[in-house]
Amino acid sequence: MNGVIEALHIFDEHNHAIVSHTYAGRPLPATQLLPLYLDHPAPQPNVIFLPNTNPPTLVYSFTHANLLLLATSSSEIEPLLVLEFLHRVVDAFEEFLGAPLLSSKIEQNYDVVAQLLTEMCDAGAVNTTEPNALRDLVEVEGWVDKLLGSINLPGKPGFAANSAATSLATLNAPALPWRRSNVRHTSNELYADVVETLTVTLAPSGRPLAAFANGTIAFTSKVSGVPDITLSLTCPSGKHNLGSILELPVFHPCVRLAKWKERPGELSFIPPDGRFILAGYEVNLLPFTDTLPTGNLKLPVNLDVKTGLGPTGSDFEVKVQTNRLIGASSSSSGPIGRGGGGGVGGGRGFGGPHSGTPGAPLLEDLVVRIPLPPDVRNLPELRPSRGDAAFNPSDGVLEWIIPTKEISNGTSHFALRCTVVGPVAEDDEDDGIPGTSLTDYGYEEPYQGSQQTTPKKGKKGKSRRAKEDDGANGGGEEARENDEEARKVGQNKLLMPSSVSASFSVKGWVPSGLKVESILLDARRSRGLGETVKPYKGVKYLTISKGGVEIRC
Repeated sequence: MNGVIEALHIFDEHNHAIVSHTYAGRPLPATQLLPLYLDHPAPQPNVIFLPNTNPPTLVYSFTHANLLLLATSSSEIEPLLVLEFLHRVVDAFEEFLGAPLLSSKIEQNYDVVAQLLTEMCDAGAVNTTEPNALRDLVEVEGWVDKLLGSINLPGKPGFAANSAATSLATLNAPALPWRRSNVRHTSNELYADVVETLTVTLAPSGRPLAAFANGTIAFTSKVSGVPDITLSLTCPSGKHNLGSILELPVFHPCVRLAKWKERPGELSFIPPDGRFILAGYEVNLLPFTDTLPTGNLKLPVNLDVKTGLGPTGSDFEVKVQTNRLIGASSSSSGPIGRGGGGGVGGGRGFGGPHSGTPGAPLLEDLVVRIPLPPDVRNLPELRPSRGDAAFNPSDGVLEWIIPTKEISNGTSHFALRCTVVGPVAEDDEDDGIPGTSLTDYGYEEPYQGSQQTTPKKGKKGKSRRAKEDDGANGGGEEARENDEEARKVGQNKLLMPSSVSASFSVKGWVPSGLKVESILLDARRSRGLGETVKPYKGVKYLTISKGGVEIRC
């Protein structure tokens, strides 16, 4: 595969082309490419082959916020290379233009955008994509330079002088494409953020069927010169098991892989300047739980669902229990340790005087979502013990929001009971099914007046023959009533939810139990930093689960 990227087009939320950059050949113009891309049914795949164009073209797409990026090639090229290039373009734009990335920012800074696209891809071959290296290559004028750009002041270096100085600095800098040259900071700081996303699928009995944690270690380096850093990781089962627990690890190019292979758990690197993704990994929590003392999976939130409740089986109940997290230790003393946000103290397992730290994890943003079948017409009764519940008939989802203050105040058990109403049947108009009469919605029944010509007879008005007939037919009526009740129960069973999911975030805890043991700066191998300088170090832990904990019904 010796293909090249021929063009890159960026479209805004209105499908207007705001950037079209040609690298090689004679690619399709943006006005002709976009309709061909949109002809494919949504969601469009990341790679689309257009055989009817001249020449046949491969289209690689990436969507970020409201922007659509399309890269084209008429020859075979590694798809992952092109898709990663599109991701790097977005990262570079956010680095230079600021986040969030908007179409207006791109249009107002087209000079910077053109320089970035030219440096990142040369004649269709991917070139420099590291933001720190691009800082030395791309000229970004500040508002003072724009104001004084046309004024010739004595001793003020011109653009050529600046370019020459930049080129000279680049030549004298070490061969580190991910780090800028001549980095200077007044305050030296090192921060590590361990962020994991939790995905768990539970059987109706509560037994875990699958449990995964996808982690990212984000590192922020604000240190002058060229620092050499070693970050040590550990886990509850011991540092020696770390290599087998972290599956599919990926690292930033600055990490020395030989050191990791020799000593799993030690990341030795010279960091880029600023914030970057140091490493990523995946942990299968089911085998990993065997190494814990309790031997089972511990979650911040437990779910329990009961369906088919009530005389006609039209009710269901969802119970939520927040748990004290296993393995949450007191925050590290010394230079390592970084508080994580405030909260209401005094919680049972969550909250406290140092909420958001490993010693007092803070559970926030707890939302329970209950998808319901399309035949559910209404939920006339929603009875949450805490929080607010609302049903949206358009998407058929019941959303239950539990406030953080209720969790922090010590409440650990929450319940929501609901009554479902299905579609109106022709023979259910007067059967007393909830939600099928006017009185169930607050309306009054109209006065019948003289239309009721046959008055109801009481038991005293029945003749002896009628009583005998009632006795003979009593068993049949009872059987019909039982059949009718069974029919209603069967109909309501089809209206019950099939799954319940919970979304939340936890500050100060990660499900894998991964911990940053130390962050050491080697003063002998570092350059440009005095031996007396002691950078401030901090670590944060965060778990995010957006609908990740799901229980089947």
